[in-house]
This record gives sequence, C-alpha cells and structure tokens, in this order.
Amino acid sequence: MKSSWYREPWAWLVFILPFTAVVAGIATYIIANTNPDTLVVGDYYKKGKSINLEVGKVKTAQKLGMRFALQLKGNELIIKPTGIEKIFPLLNINFIHPTLEERDFYLALTPDGNGYFRHQFDHEISGKWKLTLSPFEGHWKIQDTISLPQSDFIDLVPNPIKAQ
Repeated sequence: MKSSWYREPWAWLVFILPFTAVVAGIATYIIANTNPDTLVVGDYYKKGKSINLEVGKVKTAQKLGMRFALQLKGNELIIKPTGIEKIFPLLNINFIHPTLEERDFYLALTPDGNGYFRHQFDHEISGKWKLTLSPFEGHWKIQDTISLPQSDFIDLVPNPIKAQ
C-alpha cells in the first residue's frame, strides 16, 4: 500500500524552500519600493564638480587658520572661534543627519559680546551629525562628523573632505 505524498516529510521540504524564497522576494520588493533611498544622487558629474569646489573652500579655511570649538550642553549650543582673531558677523551651520533627511536643519547665528555663537534648542539634539560651518560670504568651509551632545568643547578644524 502506498502512502499519500503529503505524509512524506521530504515532499514538504521540497515545497517549503521555494515558497519561502518567493515570500522573501515579495517582501524585499515591497520594502524597497515603499522606502526609497534619498541619498542617491542622479547627476554624478555635477556632484563631482561641486565636490571639487567644496575642497577648495576647505583648503581656503586651512590657509586662513580657521578653528572653532563646539559644545552642546543641555539644550544650549555654543560655538566659539579658537586661534583666530577675526570676528564674523554671521556663521552658517548645517546639521545633516546621516540617514534621515527630514532631521536635517540649518542655523544662521550672530556672535554675542564675547564673539561666541549661541543657540538654545527647544528639544534635545542627539546622535551622529555631519556638521558644516561657513561664513555669510561662503568663501571657506569647515566640515566634520560629530556625536551630540558634547559636554566638553570639541575642536572643529578644516580637514580635507573624505569621499562620500
């Protein structure tokens, strides 16, 4: 007497493996199409040319000896010039989150009486950020990756831009 096919464990193994692959493929397709990557750049040539311009701004900051120190204690951000005598009327600061574009933000700060740039946040800022400092004119730039909050001052110096 022959037993039915569905009573054989090897038959189920033969059916379950391809079925699992199909389900995983459909799930991957759905995830990929509902959460597109916002970090992909369409025009690589223009992006490459703009990176070369940015490298020139970093080199200008190096030549001018631009150095700053940053602290975020509580919800107060303090950025102070270090090692330079120049006073800046306005400092542009971009905070770029490494993965979530909607968390990016921009500050334009003016100095207080001590020449420090201060900002009070209404909520806690934490995590890893790509930080960019530049003057109002935009002829130099300092760029670094930092982790916040920072109870001690950390140095921001113009380092060459790393490959993206």
